[in-house]
Amino acid sequence: MTLDIRRRRLLQAGALAALSTALPGLARSRDLDAGTTAEQATAGLDLRGRTIVVTGCNSGIGRETMRVLALRGAHVIGTARSRATGEAACAAIEGRATPVVLDLADFDSVVTASDTIRALDIPLDAVVCNAGVVLDTLEQVRGLEKTFVVNHLGHYLLVRRLLDRVTAAPQGRVVVLGSADERNAPPGGIQFDDLSGGSWEARYAHSKLANGLFSLELARRLAGTRATSNCVSPGHTRTNILRNVGNGYRSDARSVQQGAATPCWLAASPGAAGRTGGFWRDFAPAAQSDAQRDPAMAARLWTVSETLVRDWL
Repeated sequence: MTLDIRRRRLLQAGALAALSTALPGLARSRDLDAGTTAEQATAGLDLRGRTIVVTGCNSGIGRETMRVLALRGAHVIGTARSRATGEAACAAIEGRATPVVLDLADFDSVVTASDTIRALDIPLDAVVCNAGVVLDTLEQVRGLEKTFVVNHLGHYLLVRRLLDRVTAAPQGRVVVLGSADERNAPPGGIQFDDLSGGSWEARYAHSKLANGLFSLELARRLAGTRATSNCVSPGHTRTNILRNVGNGYRSDARSVQQGAATPCWLAASPGAAGRTGGFWRDFAPAAQSDAQRDPAMAARLWTVSETLVRDWL
């Protein structure tokens, strides 16, 4: 009996070793942690032949995500609000990167950007919804609170218009950057009765809750396909996203190399293959509010979002 057990363990060890050789990202996933950089999280991956969209490629986590995925061989389509900043960001990295103009606050711009991407007529192996904004005062777009529009609604429209390209890939992935700040959303969660933002604050937290709920409902709708959807908190990362609110970063803010690590892993690593409907931080499921796990709220947000952008779908 003892010999049989030992033999089984040896066989299991051999099988795992073979799998580790075939899937290097999977072998290291258990060793990844908060200090891991995006380059370390993707070391050994060969992404040649993959096409990945990254929004907000001109700075911060988006720029590092684009840089590392292109470094590993992926063709990265990097979006930015202006052609000049997008072209400069793409030209500055090693590998293949194509700039596309995308202003998430302008639904016409989202349509043009998605049409440009669709014109390539290729599957999309991942869409990383990274771009975002933090505002210190109430601003509105088409009568809607602007942070909600940029961080959630623009990405919702973009993904909807590209979703058939994602599901056409061997294992397409949608990665939505959320935040643990979703816990600070207004009481009741998504403010469906006042999306103008006139009667509540916590605008960034509200938009991040929307990101998490969108990802959750998308995962449900992708069930039965090869595609996945996950939301990820990059943690408190020093970028330029707080430029409108005084750049008040804590002393423990992580680097963009660390902030981009889990988004890159979810977008490309074999270790994340088949995982869907999760909220991640540092390569592991993260704690989240009851609201962000609410399937009814997620389904309602999807329906309301669809109504708001129906003319551009």
